Amino acid sequence: MRVVVAGTFGPLHDGHRSLFEHALRFGTDGVVVALTSDALATETRHEPRPIPPFDERASAVMDAVADIDEWNRDVEIRKLETEAGIAATDPALDALVVSPETAPELENINDRRRDRDLEPLSGIVAPYVYADDGERISSTRIVTGAIDEHGRLLK
Repeated sequence: MRVVVAGTFGPLHDGHRSLFEHALRFGTDGVVVALTSDALATETRHEPRPIPPFDERASAVMDAVADIDEWNRDVEIRKLETEAGIAATDPALDALVVSPETAPELENINDRRRDRDLEPLSGIVAPYVYADDGERISSTRIVTGAIDEHGRLLK
Protein backbone atom coordinates (compact mmCIF):
# COMPACT_ATOMS: atom_id res chain seq x y z
CA MET A 1 0.00 0.00 0.00
CA ARG A 2 1.33 3.45 -0.95
CA VAL A 3 0.29 5.99 1.68
CA VAL A 4 0.22 9.78 1.68
CA VAL A 5 0.20 12.12 4.66
CA ALA A 6 -0.14 15.86 4.15
CA GLY A 7 0.39 18.96 6.20
CA THR A 8 2.41 22.03 7.03
CA PHE A 9 4.36 20.23 9.76
CA GLY A 10 5.92 23.28 11.31
CA PRO A 11 6.85 23.35 14.04
CA LEU A 12 6.84 19.57 14.38
CA HIS A 13 5.25 17.95 17.41
CA ASP A 14 4.18 14.55 18.72
CA GLY A 15 0.82 14.77 16.90
CA HIS A 16 2.71 14.99 13.60
CA ARG A 17 4.93 12.12 14.66
CA SER A 18 1.80 10.04 15.22
CA LEU A 19 0.65 10.81 11.66
CA PHE A 20 4.06 9.80 10.30
CA GLU A 21 4.09 6.61 12.37
CA HIS A 22 0.70 5.59 10.96
CA ALA A 23 1.86 6.34 7.41
CA LEU A 24 5.03 4.33 7.91
CA ARG A 25 3.24 1.41 9.54
CA PHE A 26 0.78 1.02 6.64
CA GLY A 27 2.97 2.29 3.78
CA THR A 28 4.39 -1.06 2.73
CA ASP A 29 4.90 0.24 -0.82
CA GLY A 30 6.13 3.65 0.25
CA VAL A 31 5.10 6.90 1.88
CA VAL A 32 4.57 10.30 0.31
CA VAL A 33 4.74 13.30 2.61
CA ALA A 34 2.83 16.10 0.89
CA LEU A 35 4.36 19.17 2.51
CA THR A 36 2.56 22.46 1.98
CA SER A 37 4.38 25.12 0.01
CA ASP A 38 5.15 28.32 1.90
CA ALA A 39 2.29 30.07 0.08
CA LEU A 40 -0.25 27.34 0.83
CA ALA A 41 0.92 27.07 4.45
CA THR A 42 0.21 30.76 4.97
CA GLU A 43 -3.07 30.69 3.02
CA THR A 44 -4.58 27.76 4.94
CA ARG A 45 -3.82 28.87 8.51
CA HIS A 46 -6.89 29.33 10.67
CA GLU A 47 -4.95 31.77 12.80
CA PRO A 48 -1.89 33.74 11.69
CA ARG A 49 1.41 32.48 13.06
CA PRO A 50 5.01 32.22 11.90
CA ILE A 51 5.70 29.15 9.75
CA PRO A 52 9.23 27.89 9.09
CA PRO A 53 10.32 27.93 5.42
CA PHE A 54 9.62 24.87 3.25
CA ASP A 55 13.25 23.62 3.18
CA GLU A 56 13.52 23.83 6.96
CA ARG A 57 10.22 21.97 7.41
CA ALA A 58 11.23 19.33 4.84
CA SER A 59 14.50 18.69 6.66
CA ALA A 60 12.73 18.41 10.02
CA VAL A 61 10.16 16.00 8.54
CA MET A 62 12.85 13.75 7.08
CA ASP A 63 14.70 13.71 10.43
CA ALA A 64 11.51 12.86 12.31
CA VAL A 65 10.54 10.15 9.82
CA ALA A 66 14.03 8.62 10.00
CA ASP A 67 13.76 8.46 13.80
CA ILE A 68 10.37 6.69 13.62
CA ASP A 69 10.85 4.42 10.59
CA GLU A 70 11.47 0.94 11.96
CA TRP A 71 10.25 -0.58 8.65
CA ASN A 72 12.82 1.09 6.37
CA ARG A 73 10.11 2.51 4.10
CA ASP A 74 10.70 4.42 0.90
CA VAL A 75 9.74 8.01 1.84
CA GLU A 76 9.35 10.88 -0.58
CA ILE A 77 8.57 14.53 0.19
CA ARG A 78 6.55 16.42 -2.41
CA LYS A 79 5.61 20.09 -2.36
CA LEU A 80 1.86 20.55 -1.98
CA GLU A 81 0.61 23.60 -3.90
CA THR A 82 -3.17 23.10 -3.45
CA GLU A 83 -5.11 21.60 -0.54
CA ALA A 84 -6.19 18.36 -2.26
CA GLY A 85 -3.45 18.35 -4.92
CA ILE A 86 -1.39 15.19 -4.61
CA ALA A 87 -4.00 13.01 -2.90
CA ALA A 88 -6.64 13.91 -5.50
CA THR A 89 -4.46 13.40 -8.57
CA ASP A 90 -1.83 10.70 -7.98
CA PRO A 91 -3.09 7.34 -9.27
CA ALA A 92 -0.33 5.46 -7.42
CA LEU A 93 -1.69 6.31 -3.97
CA ASP A 94 -3.84 3.89 -1.98
CA ALA A 95 -4.48 5.57 1.36
CA LEU A 96 -4.43 8.93 3.13
CA VAL A 97 -3.46 9.35 6.78
CA VAL A 98 -5.69 11.92 8.46
CA SER A 99 -6.38 13.27 11.92
CA PRO A 100 -9.91 13.34 13.32
CA GLU A 101 -9.95 17.05 12.33
CA THR A 102 -9.04 16.40 8.68
CA ALA A 103 -10.91 13.09 8.21
CA PRO A 104 -13.96 14.77 6.59
CA GLU A 105 -11.70 16.08 3.78
CA LEU A 106 -11.25 12.51 2.51
CA GLU A 107 -14.73 12.52 0.99
CA ASN A 108 -13.94 15.61 -1.10
CA ILE A 109 -10.59 14.16 -2.18
CA ASN A 110 -12.24 10.90 -3.23
CA ASP A 111 -14.90 12.81 -5.20
CA ARG A 112 -12.08 14.52 -7.09
CA ARG A 113 -10.36 11.17 -7.67
CA ARG A 114 -13.59 9.66 -9.05
CA ASP A 115 -13.92 12.65 -11.41
CA ARG A 116 -10.50 11.62 -12.76
CA ASP A 117 -11.49 7.93 -12.95
CA LEU A 118 -9.09 7.12 -10.09
CA GLU A 119 -9.74 4.66 -7.30
CA PRO A 120 -10.77 6.28 -4.01
CA LEU A 121 -8.24 6.40 -1.17
CA SER A 122 -8.70 4.48 2.03
CA GLY A 123 -8.55 6.59 5.16
CA ILE A 124 -6.20 5.86 8.03
CA VAL A 125 -7.16 7.94 11.06
CA ALA A 126 -4.40 8.72 13.53
CA PRO A 127 -5.87 9.81 16.88
CA TYR A 128 -5.09 13.17 18.42
CA VAL A 129 -2.14 13.41 20.76
CA TYR A 130 -2.90 15.40 23.89
CA ALA A 131 -0.81 17.75 25.99
CA ASP A 132 -0.45 17.47 29.76
CA ASP A 133 -3.49 19.75 30.21
CA GLY A 134 -5.73 17.40 28.19
CA GLU A 135 -5.91 19.75 25.20
CA ARG A 136 -4.79 18.68 21.74
CA ILE A 137 -1.14 19.33 20.85
CA SER A 138 -0.90 21.85 18.01
CA SER A 139 1.78 23.90 16.31
CA THR A 140 -0.12 27.05 17.25
CA ARG A 141 0.04 26.18 20.94
CA ILE A 142 3.78 25.58 20.57
CA VAL A 143 4.34 28.90 18.77
CA THR A 144 2.39 30.80 21.45
CA GLY A 145 4.56 29.23 24.15
CA ALA A 146 1.79 27.29 25.89
CA ILE A 147 3.39 23.86 25.38
CA ASP A 148 6.51 22.25 23.98
CA GLU A 149 6.56 19.78 21.07
CA HIS A 150 5.75 16.90 23.44
CA GLY A 151 2.78 18.63 25.06
CA ARG A 152 4.49 19.66 28.28
CA LEU A 153 3.01 22.86 29.72
CA LEU A 154 5.28 25.91 29.60
CA LYS A 155 3.04 28.57 31.17
